[in-house]
Amino acid sequence: MALADNNGGAQGRAPLPKWLTGTVKTLGSIAVTMLGLVFITFIIGRVMPIDPVLAIVGERATKASYDAVYLQLGLDKPLIVQFFYYVRDVAQGNFGMSLLNARPVAEDIARVFPATLELASLGVIFGVVLGVPLGVVAAVRKGSWIDQVARVLALVGYSMPIFWLGLMGLLVFYGMLGWVGGPGRVGIFYEDVVPTVTGMLLVDSIIDGNWTVFKDAFSHIILPASLLGYYSLAYISRMTRSFMLEQLSAEYITTARVKGMSEWDVVWKHAFRNIRVQLITVIALSYAGLLEGSVLTEIIFSWPGIGSYITTALLAADMNAVLGGTVVVGLIFILLNIASDLLYKVFDPRAR
Repeated sequence: MALADNNGGAQGRAPLPKWLTGTVKTLGSIAVTMLGLVFITFIIGRVMPIDPVLAIVGERATKASYDAVYLQLGLDKPLIVQFFYYVRDVAQGNFGMSLLNARPVAEDIARVFPATLELASLGVIFGVVLGVPLGVVAAVRKGSWIDQVARVLALVGYSMPIFWLGLMGLLVFYGMLGWVGGPGRVGIFYEDVVPTVTGMLLVDSIIDGNWTVFKDAFSHIILPASLLGYYSLAYISRMTRSFMLEQLSAEYITTARVKGMSEWDVVWKHAFRNIRVQLITVIALSYAGLLEGSVLTEIIFSWPGIGSYITTALLAADMNAVLGGTVVVGLIFILLNIASDLLYKVFDPRAR
């Protein structure tokens, strides 16, 4: 009898709200993914043929100094304990000290990341504004010269090494024509003129109302952002064309045309509306790729972003900076995936 009462009470218990269940699942997947990323970076830091103690004390240090730093870093403890300490530090935003400048890695990343964010954001804006309409028109005019141009642009964007395009862009538009600013974020005369608010120079110059610095900063960012935008355009236009061709061949499009609906409504209100969710994923992946993959562009244009920071740290065997930057980039991918999932529910009621 008691068993029946217990079962009845369990059956009568109200189920958890769907939004709460979904939130718990999302947070759980984030935690598992981040834990896996932290585990991988921890293993990389341990298997690299670099002695972290020697990197700190130098090769001429005494054995007493070496042993003191060895104990301070906790390298005498079992790996599982070291991993626990590593997870604890990462959860607190502590990636250790940089060997290059003896500053906390978290502070360095907070200083350089806005430059990459500014560059990648402007690049993906170029890619979306130009790539989506180009892909739509190419699909609508399949086989025409517009379609051929779009396909050639996408092919060149995929095939040409971005470092070669960067060097040629500097040679032509900066060296020969003088249309754009040179390497760096801003001219030497305008460095540290605008107070740092967001770390993004264009935004900070607008906030400060200093349009001279804004103009100079824009002349420096326009070329590298255009190159990244071209890479993004190639991917976005190609995927947009593919999605649109699939929709335009569907029966509901034929029905809409038979009913006498205008071509504009058929293309934009019906076909394009049904590919918005797919485009969200494409744009999010493109944005994440620019944030992560702008290393060569930052090096060529002397852009002080996170890609350049990680590369410099890797060449100097500064593993704290390398692993800290890797964790931040992985976190960006996770956040962008969450943002795309939320946008799914905004544009597609069936996903709510």
